[in-house]
Amino acid sequence: MIQTQRLTAALTPLDVALRLLCSDLKPVDAIEVPLEEAIGRVAAETSPLKAALRAFNTATTDGWALRASDIVGASSYSPLQLVNSPHWVEAGERLPDNCDCVLDADLVEQAGPLCQVVAEAVPGQGIRRAGNDLALGRSIVEAGRIVGSLDVLAARAAGLAHVAVRSPQVRVIDVQAADSSSASSQFIFDLAKAAGARVTMSKTRGRDAASIVAAVGAGTSDLLVTVGGTGGGRTDATIHAIKECGTLLAYGLALQPGRMAAVGKIGATPVVALPGLPDQALGACLALVQPVLDVLTARLPRQEMVRPLARKISSAIGVAEIVLLKMSDQAWMPLAAGQLSLDAIINADAWLAVAGNSEGHAAGTPVGALSLREVS
Repeated sequence: MIQTQRLTAALTPLDVALRLLCSDLKPVDAIEVPLEEAIGRVAAETSPLKAALRAFNTATTDGWALRASDIVGASSYSPLQLVNSPHWVEAGERLPDNCDCVLDADLVEQAGPLCQVVAEAVPGQGIRRAGNDLALGRSIVEAGRIVGSLDVLAARAAGLAHVAVRSPQVRVIDVQAADSSSASSQFIFDLAKAAGARVTMSKTRGRDAASIVAAVGAGTSDLLVTVGGTGGGRTDATIHAIKECGTLLAYGLALQPGRMAAVGKIGATPVVALPGLPDQALGACLALVQPVLDVLTARLPRQEMVRPLARKISSAIGVAEIVLLKMSDQAWMPLAAGQLSLDAIINADAWLAVAGNSEGHAAGTPVGALSLREVS
């Protein structure tokens, strides 16, 4: 007789599952990476600059470096003869110490050794003053924030070559599906990578517990995510495998979609077992995987976007429901709640979780939602 995986009589509340999963969980150690590898990862340190950038005035345009007070009143009708020849500068070059402006090339006329100016300027015209790019003590990256291409641009301009980041090692195990689809596993791989993790993915040889145990034991990580095999079908065995390898903390969550997800630990490593269907994997991933990654990377709290609801959201008491939202005339339009079609997933801008003790929200209620585009 085939022994299938069975849920307990009572589903585990989402907040309880998260508390069990994140118990004793700490951010991973910081590592130094080259700037080209830092984009998309979470900065570990806020390092103030020890010197202003730049330390001297620079030209922002090609032209003639002059002192504004020397050319007051110059115009095309009343050119001003220069006593000394002006100094030519290229954009980005250091300005001569006695100059405070740069005139375009056609505003200075040359006739042999003589030069005349046909326009006046104000101090600071065509230049960037010392310290105006980045002041002394200013930080380029902020601890807990995702490093972006603009941060790297500023870091390179400041002469930096490396930056400290927190980048947990995440293993995604794709439990072989009956239809051989890896869509959900690949999504989890992409999401973890976008969150700044170093991610590897492997596929089990089969759907049996022994195959899953072998895949689990093939490496170490800061977070282990399995995808598929969490249901009660005759060939589902992920829960049995987790029990064999470590501790099953909760199986069957008061979460929709994501009811068949499970959480556990293998040693000190948190384990999240996700269902294989795309909407189920997405729901459980948003509710479980994303918060764990935020802890491991010490990411700053995600910023909610607060908008009124265009129409009400109804939810069943006792189950946390994932709701997908689309921006419509500065309001949140609910697209799906609890059951997420692929059409709703690709059209949604944001998501929120209606708590298990709530019946939902009335139309017009301001609600905070998190960007869904960040996980794409």
